[in-house]
Amino acid sequence: MRIAEIAALVGVTTRAVRHYHHLGLLPEPARRTNGYRDYAVRDAVLLARIRRLTELGLALDEVRDVISDDAGRELTEVLGELDADLARQEAEIRVRRARLAELMESPPSAEGPVSPALARLLSTAPATDSPTGAKDRELLVLYDSAVGSERFYEALRPLAESPELLGLYRQLDELADAAPDDPRIAPLADAFVATIPDEVLAAIPQATGQPAVAGFGEALLADFPPAQAACARLVMEALVARTPAAEGEAS
Repeated sequence: MRIAEIAALVGVTTRAVRHYHHLGLLPEPARRTNGYRDYAVRDAVLLARIRRLTELGLALDEVRDVISDDAGRELTEVLGELDADLARQEAEIRVRRARLAELMESPPSAEGPVSPALARLLSTAPATDSPTGAKDRELLVLYDSAVGSERFYEALRPLAESPELLGLYRQLDELADAAPDDPRIAPLADAFVATIPDEVLAAIPQATGQPAVAGFGEALLADFPPAQAACARLVMEALVARTPAAEGEAS
């Protein structure tokens, strides 16, 4: 058989056959006097085995290990590993589909798609045209994509529903063009800190043992005008000092 014939017989392309030769998966057959490869039935059987193994999901280096073992001992082992890997993928797909189902049941939002827990939180927050409020939502979406925490979002719910928060947003909006030493900064920072319950602090990554996002705080501050950044820094420093982890280290 010529290369086009064996490829058609097994159901692969001639390019695939040449690639298998190049990788050493399929030995080069003897050539006729005219220079064409002359494939035998044995070559077709081996090529069909390569195809079946790749269709099962084995990488080509794994296929090489399998076909090099004439007794077939590695085949059982590799197929067992493949089966376990497929089982893990099935479990991951079920989890992803369950999350997708929740997302499809949630009302659409401009920030989406986000986790179902954050979608529930954002849906309970009162509407506001505050630029600071909009930025707060954007930061939550960023946090959700990087870490996410259902416990954290549930702890934030009372704060998100508080009318007092909208007033604080408006005061922070008024600092957009202020100097970083504006006398309103410190009292406003204290007011923000006072509204945040201990349950929220206990749910942040540092307190729960989850990994925090490196550089997230500095990136947040860099996104604010000077006076707002100064206020946000004071709030962050006060909250870090209040976290259970920080209190434990202090004692």
